[in-house]
Amino acid sequence: MRSTIQYLVVGIQSCGILASSTQTTKTGPKGDGEPDYHANVGVLQYVNPKIGTNGISPNDNGGMIPSVSLPFGMTRWTPQTRENFISQVPYHDADTFIHGFQATHQPAIWMGELGQVVLTPGWTRDVKLLFEQRGLAFRKEDEISTPYVYEVLLDADTEGEHNWDLTEDAAGEGPVPGGAGSAPSDVQDGANGRIRKRDAVAGNHTRQIKVAMSASAHTGYLRFDFEDVARRYPTNEQTQPYVSIQVSRQNWTGQIQIDPHRREMFGSNPQRQDYRLGPDRPSSFRGYFVSRFSEPFESYGTSLGDNISEEIDNASGELLGAYAKFKENTRRVEVRTAISFVSIEQARKNLDIESPDGTFFEDTVENVKSAWLEKLGRITIEGVNLTDNEHDPRMIWYTGLFHALQYPNDFSEPTSSDPICARTFYSGYTDSVHKSNDSYYQSWSIWDTYRAEHSLLTFFAPERVNSMMRSLLQIFDWSGRLPMWANMVETNIMIATNADAVLANAISRGFRSFDLHKAWTAVRKDAYEPPENDTQLLYYDREPDTPYEARAGLTSFMDHGWVDNDGWSESASRTLDYAFNDAACAIVARAVGEEDEAAALEKRAKNYATVWDNETQFMRARNANGSWANDTWGWTEGDKWVYTFDVLHDVDGLAALFAGGRTGMKAKLDEHFDGGHNMHSNEPSHHVPYLYSLIGYPSAAAERIRALAWDNYNATSAGLSGNEDLGQMSAWYVFSALGFYPVNPAGDEYVVGSPFFERVTLRLPASAATGGEVGVAEKGERMLVIEAPGATTRPYVKGLSVDERSIDRPVLRHGEIVNARLIKFEMSETPTRWGEDGEL
Repeated sequence: MRSTIQYLVVGIQSCGILASSTQTTKTGPKGDGEPDYHANVGVLQYVNPKIGTNGISPNDNGGMIPSVSLPFGMTRWTPQTRENFISQVPYHDADTFIHGFQATHQPAIWMGELGQVVLTPGWTRDVKLLFEQRGLAFRKEDEISTPYVYEVLLDADTEGEHNWDLTEDAAGEGPVPGGAGSAPSDVQDGANGRIRKRDAVAGNHTRQIKVAMSASAHTGYLRFDFEDVARRYPTNEQTQPYVSIQVSRQNWTGQIQIDPHRREMFGSNPQRQDYRLGPDRPSSFRGYFVSRFSEPFESYGTSLGDNISEEIDNASGELLGAYAKFKENTRRVEVRTAISFVSIEQARKNLDIESPDGTFFEDTVENVKSAWLEKLGRITIEGVNLTDNEHDPRMIWYTGLFHALQYPNDFSEPTSSDPICARTFYSGYTDSVHKSNDSYYQSWSIWDTYRAEHSLLTFFAPERVNSMMRSLLQIFDWSGRLPMWANMVETNIMIATNADAVLANAISRGFRSFDLHKAWTAVRKDAYEPPENDTQLLYYDREPDTPYEARAGLTSFMDHGWVDNDGWSESASRTLDYAFNDAACAIVARAVGEEDEAAALEKRAKNYATVWDNETQFMRARNANGSWANDTWGWTEGDKWVYTFDVLHDVDGLAALFAGGRTGMKAKLDEHFDGGHNMHSNEPSHHVPYLYSLIGYPSAAAERIRALAWDNYNATSAGLSGNEDLGQMSAWYVFSALGFYPVNPAGDEYVVGSPFFERVTLRLPASAATGGEVGVAEKGERMLVIEAPGATTRPYVKGLSVDERSIDRPVLRHGEIVNARLIKFEMSETPTRWGEDGEL
């Protein structure tokens, strides 16, 4: 049972939803001379970035943060309520103190941070620099989170120390230091079950700091207004506004320099929390920053731990910080902070390009707002099941798309203000800086995202897909392998070579502006070349200091068709995933004319049947001698139930294994769901309800899909039942609400389920139907309407047509969708026989 909290409405609800809406829908925390950032927000009124920021443990927490950045931005800016590490993100909605505002590059809750920096305002006699000292109380009603600006009121008179238990130091780097080892299943209320020292005290603020935060792709913009609500000035206590910067944490040596003449602080730190994972050791890695202030420094200093050195303009060391104080009567300080992984000089260039001197905070807000409206404003939703604010499907859908369009992150940095300028970026694989005319994407959680996230990008960000594929192949050039889970470098997290499916996904949808022959070379290596020391290493999850894992156990898979349970961890899941990977590789082979290779891989893709236990009617791990292993062994974040249905590429072949064929498989699916075995909070389950449609029971699929959507998603901060995992949890909802889902993401087919809305109008980018290419003759933006009259109360599909052409089976092809004008569902209140032929 997920925890419940009082829902903070983000955006005033209206009865209509129009992409061109010009209503002013939000007001900021009350203060003098308050600006209104929330005019002309359109559909952004239905985005709540706090969805997925609450949960009892890391595994039932969405792992999201109320961040601000551009779509696919390198750096996200977030309020910091706790120090992040592997299993903990910087913000949790249950927390009541804010300890700063953080530039973060932590892509997911179970991955590590790198290159972070934290800025915190203060208004006290003594500067407070340590995490537990600098926390300022806030009230949830004084907090507003949107995609384009974050606002909060902080109690400037907060006393005492708070939340040391929520620091990386308290947790000893968390449950998996350096990323290595096994992770506990439950981490409650801070690090390893520790509790907070003190709760915030409710009441009115006498002095408050009003914060507004916005950000571009590499630069954050913070506005601090220091407000004496009680008008107590002058006072006997000498208090000055100040801003501090945390440069580095314990065990990591940072560097800081203060230039009062330029009103700048700049520095770097080398922290990369996944340092034990994978084969790469980028010794020169550092995250760099330059912060430029609007006001002159009255005084300044540096700190090492709690030792403060006044008027010292440079320092290096662990727990490194710096601060600048301002004149006592200062009422506003603005700070623009640029981030780079290239150098201090590049960080300064990022600042001068994205937020040059003279840039107004409001202009940054409007630029970010426009960028998100360009993406989300393309979709208009009508005919919604209006339940309550906590379950508003518009809020869930638009926030889901907002989440999905943050990943993967573009880690390239500009060289000039020209939008088509050359880019520069740091590669951890080569431990060096590169220049290119292309973007460079990082944060590849491919075991999660291959399922639906990458299909979603072909609809809503097609202009980026080819560049993303080129990034995958660039990584192959450097490392000799496609990435599995790349977080600056390869971490070897999760299993299988699902980048094969990501490349096949793009090719199947017509995206081919990348080197197809290189793609074939890369996936063929995945299919036929075992990893280094394949028979000597277990390659268990988070095993430290391993070579590139690729398909661990491929030696035995190629020899007799399955991965041996007595030789490798997660063997049954590997066997099933490698069979699917082979099917994906076959698609890439066929794209370059390698028909014989494709046929051989398609034959080997049938190896899923080697781990089918006909006696128990379950998939099951096997030992090298062919004997069956314990049925609880051999699984990756799942069990025998969900993995029995893990055959994405050959559902008819899977059904044939069951006694009774499709009828037997339907009975097993019923047992799976009715017996409480389905865990939608983790990705292996996401395709499972759609299998009903493919074996002839679309009405059963509709029932399961609607129930899963209701049980696992809502519009509160506890609105994700499991980790977002770089957009995959949300991609499931976005597709399901439209009425279809990519069960086999390597191919071009989508399986029909049950649309949630009566009418959705999508203004698809021109490149959605042209393989990501713009300027193709006669291929402009397309208006696609998906109609499902009565869908709010009628869950079952009775009929389907595409541009008045009747569709009799529950499958749509990608090309049909992106080239269509009208997809029309006929809905029914009762189960129907439509689509009973299933997949043909």
